[in-house]
Amino acid sequence: MNLSAVFTPETLGIISTTLRLCLTSTAIGSLLGILLGLLLEKLRFPGKRLVLRLFRTLMGTPPVVVGLVVYLLLMRRGPLGFLGLIFTIPGMIIAQVMIITPIVTCMIYSYASRSSPQIRAFAKTMGANAFQTRLLMVREMSSEMYFAVIAAFSRSISEVGAAMIVGGNIQNRTRTMTTAISMMRNMGNYTQAITLGLVLLLLAFLIQSLSDFLHPDFIRKDMEWEENF
Repeated sequence: MNLSAVFTPETLGIISTTLRLCLTSTAIGSLLGILLGLLLEKLRFPGKRLVLRLFRTLMGTPPVVVGLVVYLLLMRRGPLGFLGLIFTIPGMIIAQVMIITPIVTCMIYSYASRSSPQIRAFAKTMGANAFQTRLLMVREMSSEMYFAVIAAFSRSISEVGAAMIVGGNIQNRTRTMTTAISMMRNMGNYTQAITLGLVLLLLAFLIQSLSDFLHPDFIRKDMEWEENF
């Protein structure tokens, strides 16, 4: 592993761009997905099954297709071209949010469909009002929501197709670790591509390890283990 190639201004800029993109898109996509998943579970309306099928279809949509759609919307002659978001990090965030949101929505809907009847029944017997019932659902589903966010982050940090199309892989602007690895592979620079790949895996491991440590269930289980020991 060539560490000297990691601590260059260009590589550090690529890492910074990757983290900004992934963390922001994960936060926005997870929030939207959780809200939509809970809303779909609660509401009853005509065409609900069709909406659910649409979200499940979007879960498997290739990122390059999402990137192409966002590119056509944001290009200068596109309907949203006046925003000037093409080949920018905000434009890439939009693409990744469109990829992440259906995944989180379907995961949360699946979790809520299985657990919400029992949670609502328990809340009713305890005399909880509507707001207290929602808080109880969020609390009881916190672990499932956590894993949905982790899945969203994993999807975001490994994405290359949409980032390449919408961001353009512009040096010192929109180049991410995945697009840089793809470019280096095309150039035959396999050593640096492998080095960036290992750094990408290390970053993903560190961030997910930190999120595990900060998660309430993880802390509680760790404390129980220490008490038993």
